[in-house]
Amino acid sequence: MKCTLCIIIACVQFGMAQEASFEETETFYPGYTEVLEKENAVFGYLTTPENWNDPQSKKVKVAVSILKNYENKENAEAVIFLQGGPGASSVQSIWTWLHHPLRKDKDIIFLDVRGTGFSEPRLCPDLGNDFLQILAKNQSEAEDEKQKVLAALSCKQELIKNDIDIAQYNSLSVAKDLNALRKELGYSKWHVYGVSYGTYMAQVYANEFPQNVSTLVLDSSIPDISKYYTENTDNFMGSLQNVFDECKNNPTCNEEYPDLEKIFFKTIADLEKNPITVSVKKRVVESETFTYNAEDFKIAIHQALYNKQLVEVIPILIYQFHDRNEAALGNLVSAFSGLLSMDYGVYYCVSCNEALPKNNIEAYNANASKYKLLGGGIAFYKSDFAVCDKWNTNQKDSLYSIAPTLSNVSEANFPVLIIAGEYDPITPQSNGEKTASKFKNSTVVNGTTYGHTPGFTYLGNKLTTNFINNPIQKPSKDAFKEAQQISYVNDIKLNSGISGMGQSLQELNPVFIVPLAIALFVLLLFIVLHSYNLIKKKYNKVSRYNHWPDKIVRILGIITSVIGVIMMIGFFRSLDHVSQQNFYILAFGLPNSFNYLFITLFIFVALLVITVVYYIIKLRKITDRSIVFLVVFSNLLLFVYMGYWGVLSI
Repeated sequence: MKCTLCIIIACVQFGMAQEASFEETETFYPGYTEVLEKENAVFGYLTTPENWNDPQSKKVKVAVSILKNYENKENAEAVIFLQGGPGASSVQSIWTWLHHPLRKDKDIIFLDVRGTGFSEPRLCPDLGNDFLQILAKNQSEAEDEKQKVLAALSCKQELIKNDIDIAQYNSLSVAKDLNALRKELGYSKWHVYGVSYGTYMAQVYANEFPQNVSTLVLDSSIPDISKYYTENTDNFMGSLQNVFDECKNNPTCNEEYPDLEKIFFKTIADLEKNPITVSVKKRVVESETFTYNAEDFKIAIHQALYNKQLVEVIPILIYQFHDRNEAALGNLVSAFSGLLSMDYGVYYCVSCNEALPKNNIEAYNANASKYKLLGGGIAFYKSDFAVCDKWNTNQKDSLYSIAPTLSNVSEANFPVLIIAGEYDPITPQSNGEKTASKFKNSTVVNGTTYGHTPGFTYLGNKLTTNFINNPIQKPSKDAFKEAQQISYVNDIKLNSGISGMGQSLQELNPVFIVPLAIALFVLLLFIVLHSYNLIKKKYNKVSRYNHWPDKIVRILGIITSVIGVIMMIGFFRSLDHVSQQNFYILAFGLPNSFNYLFITLFIFVALLVITVVYYIIKLRKITDRSIVFLVVFSNLLLFVYMGYWGVLSI
């Protein structure tokens, strides 16, 4: 009987392998060809049946990238990385892995799950932006949900019109894609590394093909898909309560942000009655406005818990919402839009097929009702019930009935490393032990001070590298002991223009940056040459310079230029310093330790006004007016830049 079963399994797997093929292609990043060639990166497509149960079904192309090991070993072990979402691109994570220590002697493989990223077809890549436009409107939670459902159903109809079998985009199909890829690339086994929803897909793969798993890393894991939604509010509030308690017990934080928990709930109540509308760039929101209501505020705080540096700005973020600081909140919309950068066509194919059917709205509401002041959980997630209710209309029930039970993983012998973030609001720290209970050879390491996916930190990289290189040795539970403690941001000079300045310099648009660079060069040249002439008293030796208007306008020009150059360099250095400390501080302004820069700005503006007025009044008595005008114009250009960024609004 056992032999017969083995033969059947072997035949099935052989048939699957015959239906798949891998072919290398040009880089997915043509602008970085040289860099990626040096990194020995390979790109290609795995072609598989859309429906694994029907080998004659149409084919899909799954995007794959491979970072070869540094030692150029031919038969190196491999790590396959699965991104979360569902709907986020794994291939786009290649940049964060370029210098990962695992690359020393192991190949790193990235697979964009079918329908995602560079895979073909890509399912509704613009749906996330449609959601952003909906959230930006000044309308009720019910209207948001209604429009979100309509947008999702429009996506579904587009997929069906294009003859896409949406029932085949799920974790079980991904597991079969992975196994086909493993065979095509020639690996007998590999190390499986999943993050967030990718941990569920990794578990499905390990359940279906346990014999091909060397080790399993689950970073921010899902232990039970049937509670993924229903416990959403508990998970969020449990992590946020950590912030409230720590701020209350921290004298500095509590002094600057007193009664933080009370202010949080008060802000929710205020925004329900009186939302905040802020101005944003057209490239972010078509209407150029974004209205924050109570639900937007809640999801903004929820997302802040994902990242350690964002956790540190939660107190000031809550207070800026409470104080209705429109300028600062406008800076956050672009970051807020990052939440919606996934491929939501895949998100709903997967979620509506395997996650939402196992959860129910009654259990969700019961969980959310424990937090009366929160007002019904988080609508952004709750609305998925409404979307999937319509999405699954007229859909076959077969997929749900054969959804993996993950019953095989409990018998697997491969070592499992589970990493859980202390502030994670979606897959909380408590998930770690729950996930571990499903395996007989697992270790949980808590990512102290971190939020979602703490494995992608310096300490996390060390932990995963040590585990994968030596899986027999139990990972140290103190791996994050050296992590720097949370330091809540305080003592900030609020200025919305700092964010604009930082974004401009980060983009390095030549059309924008070159004029500024030329102006600074002109000013430096003027300072050097004319300071030298004044010191050498050259103006007194030449009759045409021997009058006070020339001397005064040049002295004013030198002083203004010196202050201007010092000011700009000071701001640039402050941006660099703060961004290394915590980039997100720049959304609000600069630490008060840089307050002297704003004083310098005030002095610069005052001197510039005096210089311009004097230049105009004494224009006819000034020689070499074109040179002086060029300097005055260059200083005016600095003023214009500061005004454009909004730094002048002090």
